[in-house]
Amino acid sequence: MSTCKCLERISLNRSGFWRRRRGDTFVKAFISRHGYLESDLSRWFLVVWSITNVFVGQVAAAELPSNRVLVIGIDGCRPDALAKAVTPHLDSLIQTGAFSDQTQILGERYTENDTVSGPGWSSFLTGVWADKHGVQNNSFQGKNYEAFPHFFAYIKQQFPKAQTGSFVDWKPIDTHIVSHADVQHGFDAHGADGYTKFDESVTSEAVKFLSEGNPHAVMAYLGAVDETGHRYGFHPSVPEYIEAIETVDTRVGQLLTAMKSRPNFAAENWLVVVSTDHGGQGLGHGGGHKIPEIRTTFLIVSGSAAKQGKIEQPTYVVDVPVIALTHLGVEIQADWKLDGKPAGLTNRGSHNE
Repeated sequence: MSTCKCLERISLNRSGFWRRRRGDTFVKAFISRHGYLESDLSRWFLVVWSITNVFVGQVAAAELPSNRVLVIGIDGCRPDALAKAVTPHLDSLIQTGAFSDQTQILGERYTENDTVSGPGWSSFLTGVWADKHGVQNNSFQGKNYEAFPHFFAYIKQQFPKAQTGSFVDWKPIDTHIVSHADVQHGFDAHGADGYTKFDESVTSEAVKFLSEGNPHAVMAYLGAVDETGHRYGFHPSVPEYIEAIETVDTRVGQLLTAMKSRPNFAAENWLVVVSTDHGGQGLGHGGGHKIPEIRTTFLIVSGSAAKQGKIEQPTYVVDVPVIALTHLGVEIQADWKLDGKPAGLTNRGSHNE
Protein backbone atom coordinates (compact mmCIF):
# COMPACT_ATOMS: atom_id res chain seq x y z
CA MET A 1 0.00 0.00 0.00
CA SER A 2 1.33 3.45 -0.87
CA THR A 3 1.85 6.30 1.57
CA CYS A 4 -0.97 8.18 -0.21
CA LYS A 5 -3.37 5.28 0.47
CA CYS A 6 -2.22 5.35 4.07
CA LEU A 7 -2.97 9.05 4.38
CA GLU A 8 -6.41 8.55 2.94
CA ARG A 9 -7.18 6.53 6.07
CA ILE A 10 -6.14 9.27 8.44
CA SER A 11 -8.18 12.28 9.59
CA LEU A 12 -7.34 15.30 11.68
CA ASN A 13 -8.90 15.34 15.11
CA ARG A 14 -9.86 18.53 16.97
CA SER A 15 -6.57 18.70 18.86
CA GLY A 16 -4.61 18.85 15.61
CA PHE A 17 -3.28 15.27 15.70
CA TRP A 18 -4.06 12.46 13.30
CA ARG A 19 -6.74 10.04 14.40
CA ARG A 20 -6.75 6.72 12.63
CA ARG A 21 -10.07 5.63 11.16
CA ARG A 22 -8.97 2.40 9.53
CA GLY A 23 -5.75 0.49 9.05
CA ASP A 24 -4.44 1.06 12.61
CA THR A 25 -2.05 -1.84 12.27
CA PHE A 26 -0.54 -0.45 9.07
CA VAL A 27 -0.22 3.07 10.51
CA LYS A 28 1.44 1.77 13.65
CA ALA A 29 3.85 -0.25 11.56
CA PHE A 30 4.50 2.76 9.28
CA ILE A 31 5.22 5.01 12.28
CA SER A 32 7.34 2.33 13.98
CA ARG A 33 9.37 1.58 10.84
CA HIS A 34 10.07 5.20 9.92
CA GLY A 35 10.38 6.57 13.41
CA TYR A 36 7.57 9.12 13.09
CA LEU A 37 5.35 10.28 15.91
CA GLU A 38 1.74 10.97 15.06
CA SER A 39 2.38 14.68 15.69
CA ASP A 40 5.28 14.58 13.20
CA LEU A 41 3.06 13.06 10.54
CA SER A 42 0.40 15.64 11.29
CA ARG A 43 2.82 18.53 10.87
CA TRP A 44 4.28 17.05 7.67
CA PHE A 45 0.86 16.61 6.09
CA LEU A 46 -0.23 20.13 7.05
CA VAL A 47 2.87 21.62 5.45
CA VAL A 48 2.25 19.74 2.21
CA TRP A 49 -1.43 20.70 2.28
CA SER A 50 -0.60 24.39 2.85
CA ILE A 51 1.99 24.53 0.07
CA THR A 52 -0.41 22.85 -2.35
CA ASN A 53 -3.20 25.29 -1.52
CA VAL A 54 -0.93 28.30 -1.96
CA PHE A 55 0.25 27.01 -5.34
CA VAL A 56 -3.29 26.30 -6.55
CA GLY A 57 -4.41 29.72 -5.33
CA GLN A 58 -1.59 31.43 -7.21
CA VAL A 59 -2.44 29.56 -10.43
CA ALA A 60 -6.12 30.52 -10.09
CA ALA A 61 -5.24 34.16 -9.40
CA ALA A 62 -2.97 34.26 -12.44
CA GLU A 63 -5.93 33.35 -14.63
CA LEU A 64 -7.87 36.46 -13.57
CA PRO A 65 -6.93 40.16 -13.61
CA SER A 66 -6.89 41.85 -10.21
CA ASN A 67 -8.40 45.05 -11.67
CA ARG A 68 -11.54 45.72 -13.74
CA VAL A 69 -12.56 48.14 -16.46
CA LEU A 70 -15.75 49.68 -17.86
CA VAL A 71 -15.40 51.22 -21.33
CA ILE A 72 -18.22 53.47 -22.57
CA GLY A 73 -18.45 54.68 -26.16
CA ILE A 74 -20.78 57.60 -26.95
CA ASP A 75 -21.08 57.80 -30.73
CA GLY A 76 -20.73 61.21 -32.36
CA CYS A 77 -20.35 63.29 -29.19
CA ARG A 78 -18.58 66.63 -29.66
CA PRO A 79 -16.50 67.80 -26.66
CA ASP A 80 -17.85 71.37 -26.83
CA ALA A 81 -21.42 70.04 -26.72
CA LEU A 82 -20.47 67.77 -23.84
CA ALA A 83 -19.19 70.84 -21.99
CA LYS A 84 -22.49 72.68 -22.52
CA ALA A 85 -24.82 69.82 -21.63
CA VAL A 86 -25.88 69.12 -18.05
CA THR A 87 -24.12 65.83 -17.43
CA PRO A 88 -23.56 65.21 -13.69
CA HIS A 89 -22.40 61.62 -14.11
CA LEU A 90 -19.85 62.31 -16.83
CA ASP A 91 -18.78 65.43 -14.92
CA SER A 92 -18.14 63.30 -11.83
CA LEU A 93 -15.90 61.01 -13.86
CA ILE A 94 -13.95 63.99 -15.18
CA GLN A 95 -13.57 65.43 -11.68
CA THR A 96 -12.18 62.17 -10.31
CA GLY A 97 -9.92 61.34 -13.22
CA ALA A 98 -7.96 62.46 -16.24
CA PHE A 99 -9.55 64.32 -19.14
CA SER A 100 -8.74 65.59 -22.62
CA ASP A 101 -10.97 67.52 -24.99
CA GLN A 102 -8.35 67.36 -27.75
CA THR A 103 -8.40 63.63 -28.53
CA GLN A 104 -7.82 62.90 -32.20
CA ILE A 105 -9.62 60.27 -34.30
CA LEU A 106 -6.83 60.21 -36.90
CA GLY A 107 -3.15 59.57 -36.26
CA GLU A 108 -0.02 61.11 -37.70
CA ARG A 109 1.09 58.01 -39.61
CA TYR A 110 -2.13 57.24 -41.44
CA THR A 111 -5.13 59.51 -42.20
CA GLU A 112 -6.67 58.08 -45.35
CA ASN A 113 -9.73 56.36 -43.88
CA ASP A 114 -13.05 58.20 -43.85
CA THR A 115 -14.13 59.92 -40.62
CA VAL A 116 -17.10 57.62 -40.07
CA SER A 117 -18.06 54.94 -37.58
CA GLY A 118 -16.60 51.84 -39.30
CA PRO A 119 -12.96 52.86 -39.04
CA GLY A 120 -13.64 54.94 -35.92
CA TRP A 121 -14.93 52.08 -33.78
CA SER A 122 -12.41 49.71 -35.29
CA SER A 123 -9.60 51.95 -34.06
CA PHE A 124 -11.40 52.47 -30.73
CA LEU A 125 -11.68 48.73 -30.08
CA THR A 126 -8.47 47.35 -31.63
CA GLY A 127 -5.94 50.02 -30.67
CA VAL A 128 -4.53 50.38 -34.19
CA TRP A 129 -5.11 52.71 -37.15
CA ALA A 130 -6.95 51.80 -40.32
CA ASP A 131 -3.84 50.86 -42.29
CA LYS A 132 -3.61 47.89 -39.90
CA HIS A 133 -7.19 46.94 -39.06
CA GLY A 134 -8.12 47.50 -42.71
CA VAL A 135 -11.49 49.26 -42.32
CA GLN A 136 -11.62 52.43 -44.40
CA ASN A 137 -15.36 53.14 -44.34
CA ASN A 138 -18.67 51.64 -43.25
CA SER A 139 -18.51 48.78 -45.76
CA PHE A 140 -15.94 46.95 -43.62
CA GLN A 141 -14.30 45.64 -46.77
CA GLY A 142 -10.67 44.78 -46.16
CA LYS A 143 -11.17 44.21 -42.44
CA ASN A 144 -8.19 42.54 -40.79
CA TYR A 145 -9.42 41.67 -37.31
CA GLU A 146 -7.67 38.30 -37.33
CA ALA A 147 -4.35 40.12 -37.15
CA PHE A 148 -5.64 43.08 -35.12
CA PRO A 149 -8.56 41.87 -33.00
CA HIS A 150 -10.92 43.43 -30.50
CA PHE A 151 -9.04 44.12 -27.26
CA PHE A 152 -10.98 41.37 -25.48
CA ALA A 153 -8.80 38.89 -27.39
CA TYR A 154 -5.67 40.17 -25.66
CA ILE A 155 -7.36 39.96 -22.26
CA LYS A 156 -8.31 36.34 -22.88
CA GLN A 157 -4.80 35.53 -24.09
CA GLN A 158 -3.30 36.38 -20.71
CA PHE A 159 -6.33 35.81 -18.48
CA PRO A 160 -8.36 32.97 -20.06
CA LYS A 161 -10.98 32.97 -17.31
CA ALA A 162 -11.58 36.72 -17.27
CA GLN A 163 -15.23 37.59 -17.94
CA THR A 164 -15.91 40.04 -20.77
CA GLY A 165 -19.14 41.63 -21.97
CA SER A 166 -20.05 43.69 -25.06
CA PHE A 167 -23.28 45.69 -25.37
CA VAL A 168 -23.93 47.74 -28.51
CA ASP A 169 -26.77 48.98 -30.70
CA TRP A 170 -24.88 49.78 -33.88
CA LYS A 171 -25.11 46.25 -35.26
CA PRO A 172 -21.95 46.32 -37.44
CA ILE A 173 -19.80 46.57 -34.30
CA ASP A 174 -21.35 43.37 -33.02
CA THR A 175 -21.26 41.66 -36.43
CA HIS A 176 -17.74 42.58 -37.51
CA ILE A 177 -15.58 43.73 -34.61
CA VAL A 178 -16.58 42.06 -31.35
CA SER A 179 -14.83 38.82 -30.39
CA HIS A 180 -13.95 36.90 -27.23
CA ALA A 181 -17.02 38.23 -25.37
CA ASP A 182 -18.52 35.93 -22.75
CA VAL A 183 -21.70 38.00 -22.80
CA GLN A 184 -22.65 39.68 -26.07
CA HIS A 185 -25.71 41.75 -26.97
CA GLY A 186 -25.93 43.52 -30.32
CA PHE A 187 -29.13 45.42 -31.05
CA ASP A 188 -30.04 46.57 -34.55
CA ALA A 189 -31.15 50.19 -34.07
CA HIS A 190 -32.11 52.66 -36.80
CA GLY A 191 -32.72 56.42 -36.60
CA ALA A 192 -32.63 58.73 -33.59
CA ASP A 193 -35.75 57.25 -32.01
CA GLY A 194 -34.55 53.69 -32.55
CA TYR A 195 -31.18 54.40 -30.96
CA THR A 196 -32.81 56.17 -28.03
CA LYS A 197 -34.90 53.04 -27.44
CA PHE A 198 -32.07 50.56 -27.86
CA ASP A 199 -29.61 52.65 -25.83
CA GLU A 200 -31.95 51.80 -22.97
CA SER A 201 -31.71 48.10 -23.87
CA VAL A 202 -27.91 48.28 -24.06
CA THR A 203 -27.83 49.90 -20.63
CA SER A 204 -30.24 47.39 -19.13
CA GLU A 205 -28.23 44.38 -20.30
CA ALA A 206 -24.92 45.93 -19.26
CA VAL A 207 -26.37 46.79 -15.83
CA LYS A 208 -27.50 43.18 -15.45
CA PHE A 209 -24.00 41.92 -16.28
CA LEU A 210 -22.41 44.40 -13.87
CA SER A 211 -24.87 43.55 -11.11
CA GLU A 212 -25.27 39.79 -11.44
CA GLY A 213 -22.13 38.63 -13.23
CA ASN A 214 -18.44 38.66 -12.44
CA PRO A 215 -17.19 41.05 -15.15
CA HIS A 216 -13.58 42.07 -15.61
CA ALA A 217 -14.02 44.07 -18.82
CA VAL A 218 -17.26 45.66 -20.03
CA MET A 219 -17.83 47.63 -23.22
CA ALA A 220 -21.08 49.61 -23.63
CA TYR A 221 -21.81 51.53 -26.83
CA LEU A 222 -24.55 54.20 -26.96
CA GLY A 223 -25.58 55.50 -30.37
CA ALA A 224 -28.43 58.00 -29.91
CA VAL A 225 -26.23 61.12 -29.79
CA ASP A 226 -24.83 60.45 -33.27
CA GLU A 227 -28.21 59.74 -34.83
CA THR A 228 -29.68 62.86 -33.23
CA GLY A 229 -26.84 64.87 -34.75
CA HIS A 230 -27.62 63.43 -38.16
CA ARG A 231 -31.26 64.45 -37.79
CA TYR A 232 -30.97 67.87 -36.14
CA GLY A 233 -27.32 68.89 -36.35
CA PHE A 234 -24.01 68.34 -34.55
CA HIS A 235 -23.60 71.57 -32.58
CA PRO A 236 -23.85 72.88 -29.02
CA SER A 237 -26.56 75.30 -30.16
CA VAL A 238 -28.88 72.46 -31.22
CA PRO A 239 -31.28 71.70 -28.32
CA GLU A 240 -32.06 68.17 -29.48
CA TYR A 241 -28.38 67.31 -29.72
CA ILE A 242 -27.73 68.62 -26.21
CA GLU A 243 -30.77 66.76 -24.89
CA ALA A 244 -29.50 63.52 -26.42
CA ILE A 245 -26.17 63.95 -24.60
CA GLU A 246 -28.00 64.58 -21.34
CA THR A 247 -30.11 61.46 -21.86
CA VAL A 248 -26.99 59.40 -22.47
CA ASP A 249 -25.56 60.82 -19.25
CA THR A 250 -28.45 59.20 -17.36
CA ARG A 251 -27.50 55.90 -19.00
CA VAL A 252 -23.92 56.40 -17.84
CA GLY A 253 -25.27 57.04 -14.34
CA GLN A 254 -27.11 53.72 -14.40
CA LEU A 255 -23.94 51.90 -15.42
CA LEU A 256 -21.92 53.59 -12.69
CA THR A 257 -24.55 52.83 -10.05
CA ALA A 258 -24.51 49.14 -11.01
CA MET A 259 -20.72 49.08 -10.92
CA LYS A 260 -20.51 50.80 -7.53
CA SER A 261 -23.24 48.61 -6.07
CA ARG A 262 -21.21 45.44 -6.52
CA PRO A 263 -20.59 43.74 -3.14
CA ASN A 264 -16.80 43.82 -3.55
CA PHE A 265 -16.58 47.08 -5.48
CA ALA A 266 -14.11 48.66 -3.04
CA ALA A 267 -11.61 45.83 -3.63
CA GLU A 268 -12.04 45.50 -7.40
CA ASN A 269 -10.21 48.68 -8.50
CA TRP A 270 -12.50 49.68 -11.37
CA LEU A 271 -11.38 52.07 -14.09
CA VAL A 272 -13.91 53.85 -16.31
CA VAL A 273 -12.87 54.97 -19.81
CA VAL A 274 -15.22 57.09 -21.93
CA SER A 275 -14.68 58.39 -25.46
CA THR A 276 -16.17 58.46 -28.96
CA ASP A 277 -15.38 57.70 -32.59
CA HIS A 278 -15.79 61.19 -34.11
CA GLY A 279 -17.50 64.56 -33.71
CA GLY A 280 -19.65 66.18 -36.36
CA GLN A 281 -20.50 69.31 -38.32
CA GLY A 282 -23.84 70.21 -39.83
CA LEU A 283 -25.71 66.95 -40.32
CA GLY A 284 -22.71 64.70 -40.87
CA HIS A 285 -19.08 63.85 -40.24
CA GLY A 286 -17.77 62.14 -43.38
CA GLY A 287 -14.74 63.64 -45.11
CA GLY A 288 -13.76 65.50 -41.97
CA HIS A 289 -10.01 65.04 -42.21
CA LYS A 290 -9.32 68.77 -41.91
CA ILE A 291 -12.35 69.77 -39.84
CA PRO A 292 -11.54 70.08 -36.10
CA GLU A 293 -15.19 69.71 -35.06
CA ILE A 294 -15.18 66.26 -36.65
CA ARG A 295 -11.72 64.90 -35.94
CA THR A 296 -11.35 66.27 -32.38
CA THR A 297 -13.12 64.42 -29.58
CA PHE A 298 -12.62 63.72 -25.86
CA LEU A 299 -11.20 61.10 -23.51
CA ILE A 300 -12.13 60.42 -19.88
CA VAL A 301 -10.04 58.06 -17.73
CA SER A 302 -11.49 57.84 -14.22
CA GLY A 303 -10.72 55.83 -11.11
CA SER A 304 -8.05 55.44 -8.45
CA ALA A 305 -5.51 54.39 -11.09
CA ALA A 306 -6.08 57.55 -13.15
CA LYS A 307 -4.14 60.77 -13.00
CA GLN A 308 -6.11 63.78 -11.83
CA GLY A 309 -6.76 66.70 -14.16
CA LYS A 310 -6.09 67.58 -17.77
CA ILE A 311 -4.08 65.14 -19.88
CA GLU A 312 -1.25 67.22 -21.30
CA GLN A 313 0.10 64.70 -23.79
CA PRO A 314 -1.61 64.14 -27.17
CA THR A 315 -4.39 61.56 -27.00
CA TYR A 316 -5.96 59.44 -29.72
CA VAL A 317 -8.91 57.12 -30.11
CA VAL A 318 -6.50 54.16 -30.36
CA ASP A 319 -5.44 54.83 -26.76
CA VAL A 320 -8.74 53.52 -25.36
CA PRO A 321 -8.06 49.75 -25.51
CA VAL A 322 -4.42 50.15 -24.46
CA ILE A 323 -5.56 52.06 -21.37
CA ALA A 324 -7.96 49.23 -20.55
CA LEU A 325 -5.39 46.50 -21.15
CA THR A 326 -2.72 48.24 -19.11
CA HIS A 327 -5.07 48.73 -16.16
CA LEU A 328 -6.03 45.05 -16.24
CA GLY A 329 -2.38 44.04 -16.07
CA VAL A 330 -2.16 42.64 -19.57
CA GLU A 331 1.44 42.66 -20.76
CA ILE A 332 1.46 44.52 -24.09
CA GLN A 333 3.42 42.50 -26.63
CA ALA A 334 5.52 44.19 -29.33
CA ASP A 335 4.25 41.81 -31.99
CA TRP A 336 0.69 43.06 -31.44
CA LYS A 337 1.88 46.32 -33.05
CA LEU A 338 -0.61 48.47 -31.15
CA ASP A 339 -0.62 52.18 -31.94
CA GLY A 340 -2.22 53.37 -28.70
CA LYS A 341 -0.68 54.26 -25.37
CA PRO A 342 -2.01 54.11 -21.79
CA ALA A 343 -2.79 57.83 -21.49
CA GLY A 344 -4.17 59.14 -18.22
CA LEU A 345 -2.91 56.35 -15.95
CA THR A 346 -0.69 56.93 -12.94
CA ASN A 347 1.49 53.95 -13.92
CA ARG A 348 1.92 53.99 -17.68
CA GLY A 349 3.36 50.51 -18.06
CA SER A 350 4.92 49.24 -21.28
CA HIS A 351 3.45 50.14 -24.64
CA ASN A 352 4.26 50.67 -28.24
CA GLU A 353 4.46 54.19 -29.59
